[in-house]
Amino acid sequence: MKKTFLSILLVLSIIVAKAQNTGIDKLTSSYMGVKNALVGSNAQLVKTRSAELLAALSAPVKGLQPAQQKLMTTYLEKLKFDSRHMSENGALDHQREHFENLSKNMYALLSGLKLNSTTIYQQYCPMKKAAWLSETEEIRNPYYGDDMLECGKVTATLKGQ
Repeated sequence: MKKTFLSILLVLSIIVAKAQNTGIDKLTSSYMGVKNALVGSNAQLVKTRSAELLAALSAPVKGLQPAQQKLMTTYLEKLKFDSRHMSENGALDHQREHFENLSKNMYALLSGLKLNSTTIYQQYCPMKKAAWLSETEEIRNPYYGDDMLECGKVTATLKGQ
């Protein structure tokens, strides 16, 4: 009886962990879409990808522990604010200004939750004095696009869970 109970508990915890990762992976993927649109200096695509990120931020992430939920609550409105502004404004400079805060808050959220299923790299541009997140170690600067595409360095790594 005890073994059956422990087995059921283990299966349930695996299911909850996968639900958490799915929600976080959707946020991460949507963020990367915004970042990649900025790398390509495509303001219209930034608007579209930012709207997708806003939708992902509006969907609940299930199965979070109380401390994780508190962290999510701390950053959710800040992330929505910048996503919304980027989705409503077609000026690339304005979008990049909001991306700086979006990136800072996304890093704080993801590094605190520790639920990302893939490795994420925090990269830093010394010219802009701002960071962003990337799915690869290769530098593709979203703040300057083609003008300074490879300007930057990896400053932190969030290992996938």
